[in-house]
Amino acid sequence: MNNILLNEVRSAEEKLKQAMLNSDTDVLSDLLAEDLIFTNHLGQRLTREDDLSVHASGQLKIQSLEVSDEMFYQVGTFTIVNVRTDITGTYGGEAANGQFRFTRIWLKKNGKLQVKAAHSCLIA
Repeated sequence: MNNILLNEVRSAEEKLKQAMLNSDTDVLSDLLAEDLIFTNHLGQRLTREDDLSVHASGQLKIQSLEVSDEMFYQVGTFTIVNVRTDITGTYGGEAANGQFRFTRIWLKKNGKLQVKAAHSCLIA
């Protein structure tokens, strides 16, 4: 595995985590590809705009986000990341806490890393 790219993806993952915690839509819009495909834990396919809008509107508020059990796998210019994430927060004013597994596919294109696809599931 290319250690330089791995370090860049690890750094991008941390930036993504902080942006989610702070609902920083500027950073999120930089990290999420315009043609992002995100399948959430309810099986709904969401776009980059869908993801950004829940943060911008305040509908989604994340108080804590603890990442563990990380796995990174590089395939050419893509890096697949799989992590366990414990989230405490609210969605639409209701508690939205849980343990999730996220898989993200990062692509480095023109020197810039972005999430091209992501999938989440709720851990029972």
